[in-house]
Amino acid sequence: MSHWLYLALLAACLIATAPLEIWLHTGVFRRWRRLLATLLPVLLIFGGWDVVAIIGGDWSYNAHFLVGLTLPRGLPLEELLFFLVTPTCAILTLEAVRARRPEWRIGDEPVDRDEQSDEESR
Repeated sequence: MSHWLYLALLAACLIATAPLEIWLHTGVFRRWRRLLATLLPVLLIFGGWDVVAIIGGDWSYNAHFLVGLTLPRGLPLEELLFFLVTPTCAILTLEAVRARRPEWRIGDEPVDRDEQSDEESR
């Protein structure tokens, strides 16, 4: 049963954060291109990093906690899913906070011309 632990933790993360999409209308999945633009670099950079470390013998995974499906070059399925699920959950949480606290800025908000001219005049 412990070989399902990694997948169970990933599922728990999604179960805890995915409802934010519905309850707070975060729009994360609706803006799928933006989500994909975030996930692809994470997957390519960190997935590639793991593959290089696996091939070099510098990194391994405990098979006791894995279901046994591996991608080419030895990357476990769970690790691939980790690079997709974890950032998605983080983005869902960030957007939920933004929905509840719209006055909190994170830096990607559209520029308000009036507000910008106020800041420039200071």
